[in-house]
Amino acid sequence: MEALIGKIEKAKPFFEKVSRNKYLKAIRDGFMSAMPVVLFSSIFMLIAYVPNIFKFYWPKEIEAMILKPYNYSMGLLAVLVAGTTAKNLCDSFNRDMPVNRQINNISTLMAGIVGFLVVGVDSIKGGFASGYMGSKGLLTAFLVAFFVCNVYRFCVKRNITIHMPEEVPPNISQTFADVIPFAISILLLALFDIAFRNAAGMCFAQAVIEFFQPLFTAADGYVGLAVIYGAMSLFWFVGIQGPSIVEPAVSAIYYVNIANNLELFQAGKHAANILTPGCQQFVATLGGTGATLVVTLMFAFMAKSKELKAVGKASSIPVLFGVNEPILFGAPLILNPIFFIPFILAPILNVWIFKLFVDVLKMNSFMYILPWTTPAPLGIVLGCGITVLSILFAVLVLVVDFVVYYPFFKVYDREKCAEEAEKEGVIEAEKEEEAVEVSSDVVNEKRILVLCAGGGTSGLLANALAKGAKEKGISIVTAAGSYGAHYDMLKDYDLVVLAPQVANYYQDLKKDTDRLGIKCVACEGKKYIELTRNPQKALEFVFSILDGE
Repeated sequence: MEALIGKIEKAKPFFEKVSRNKYLKAIRDGFMSAMPVVLFSSIFMLIAYVPNIFKFYWPKEIEAMILKPYNYSMGLLAVLVAGTTAKNLCDSFNRDMPVNRQINNISTLMAGIVGFLVVGVDSIKGGFASGYMGSKGLLTAFLVAFFVCNVYRFCVKRNITIHMPEEVPPNISQTFADVIPFAISILLLALFDIAFRNAAGMCFAQAVIEFFQPLFTAADGYVGLAVIYGAMSLFWFVGIQGPSIVEPAVSAIYYVNIANNLELFQAGKHAANILTPGCQQFVATLGGTGATLVVTLMFAFMAKSKELKAVGKASSIPVLFGVNEPILFGAPLILNPIFFIPFILAPILNVWIFKLFVDVLKMNSFMYILPWTTPAPLGIVLGCGITVLSILFAVLVLVVDFVVYYPFFKVYDREKCAEEAEKEGVIEAEKEEEAVEVSSDVVNEKRILVLCAGGGTSGLLANALAKGAKEKGISIVTAAGSYGAHYDMLKDYDLVVLAPQVANYYQDLKKDTDRLGIKCVACEGKKYIELTRNPQKALEFVFSILDGE
């Protein structure tokens, strides 16, 4: 086992490089920017169709009123994501561009939206056909965003632009500077659209969906599910945030499938597509990557080791709401040979059992998008339509995870108990570190931003810092955010702290913070968890960075 983990660790730099790929990051960050739209719109779907489960149906005119906000938000998801993906890719390109020759990210955002409409939407009498403006057009949205940004980069690098006299204000000059790359992008896409429609007899967005349909089908099979969710767990086990690598490859499938599931359900048919956001958030990652919800409960209520019991009690509430890092780094589970097998196996078994329930017992798959912080068992029941089968599945999958993890938990608990027994009655040779005196002159009035993957883990440290400052009578501002949605926020802060799961983005972040003259730091796993539990140490950590130590 140790040898296997060693080989995986050797490949870690390669996978970290993959996770930092500009295009994969643009897809992930583009989705992150559009997530409020997804969550907002889903509320109206729940209001419109969950009552159907209880044999209550809204009158058609009322249903149409309820669904209008959904149609004008989620129904335009691809249009929005074309813009947000282009903006985020542009921001990544700008890190490597001269300071005096930056690409205008707002212009690329608008070009991404217009370009998508050109190649992905059919014209009808009086307007546009909406068939591919929603989730079905996501793959096309990504491709258009990549194309537009590369056209802009080509033009800006070579100074292909309209040059204005020096007397013209910079904001007006920038407007004219963006005309040529915008025009080239849209004209090339318009010519491509004409040629493609004549050759294929359909719009590009439709052709993309048809081309990738076999991949969608294969990914929904047992092997495909095992590869996708096994890979997520494997990457996380060696300290790389697995979803940052895997999600960009399947995110379009997720949203196409969940839209199809809802259409099938509305038509009175079986919603059978497995790969959806809910499958990842509430089934494969039941409590977090590795399906760790049951692990925290074992630690809290069954462990004889004082350390594991403390870790379990501290982790159980965050993990229930999908914030997994306290148990991953606190136990730890990652890079812990004892937990390698269950950490990979439990998510795979969970999705296989879910597929059996859907395929054999005809339970509906996920039809609704819920916030990822919804407790997983509740997310399963709500997302699949509040049925008896969904309740039975939620219970069964918890039992299966318990059975998978239990033998490994017992081994680790015995190991920890033996370690603790050795320490009893022995005077510790090392004294506890002296507390660093926190200077209010250094920390006072400072603004600290903590970033993680989804905004959950970062909140733990931000709250600890706020508590520590309050105890010391120091005035600081702390905020938590997600990496990828942070770019426009940086200028408002003095220090940016990266949580462990996004620590591999440190070099990219440092380019941004160096330009703004602010500081940044990446925090390792166990250290980060310690800081979230100890407000005084969290404050000392921030002080040491701000003081330049």
